[in-house]
Amino acid sequence: MSVSDSTVRALPRLYYILDPMCSWCYAFTRCWSELQRVLPEQVQIIHVLGGLAPDTTEPMPEETRKMIQHTWQKIETMVPGVRFNYDFWTCNTPIRSTYPACRAILAANKQKSTAGSEMLQAIQEAYYQHAKNPSLVETLQVCAETIGLNITQFTSDLSSENIDVELKHELTTAEKLRAFSFPSLRLIYEDKLYSVTIDYLNHQKMLNEINAVIGGS
Repeated sequence: MSVSDSTVRALPRLYYILDPMCSWCYAFTRCWSELQRVLPEQVQIIHVLGGLAPDTTEPMPEETRKMIQHTWQKIETMVPGVRFNYDFWTCNTPIRSTYPACRAILAANKQKSTAGSEMLQAIQEAYYQHAKNPSLVETLQVCAETIGLNITQFTSDLSSENIDVELKHELTTAEKLRAFSFPSLRLIYEDKLYSVTIDYLNHQKMLNEINAVIGGS
């Protein structure tokens, strides 16, 4: 997933940089789906995992817990139809680590081409709707089973060196794209990098930005 890949340089490339445990990425789901449906055919969509929080087993500090809950409340008032299950905070020991969930998406992709997006949805539903903890391997295994993956292979891939190397490559790509918050959209066209303003309510605004760069209508 090289930013400078010459084989696709002629095509407009829209990079969606996300983290599966980012609540703002969850809030962006509907508008992102709507944008994808109306993008010009020549635009190549590439997903990049940003890796919001590195590996740790330490419980999340109380200040961070309050900050994230406040973010959930803000999203619920800002984005119609988005709701969170606050039981998560009493049913779990929260851990500020999203790398395992990122690896789960890469591991899912090893089994079938659509499994990455299916795993993303499964993780978000487990976390935000069913109050499960995606920082834990057992939660990710249940998500994998839910989408029909081979659990033995998934578990092996999840902890493999190859997947860890892939994740590091994703993080490097996000840095090259200057994406340090999530979700982010970056458009590369004719060797130039453009930042597309995220809009949680109106996909047309993002489409207009993209078309203004590539000369669409």
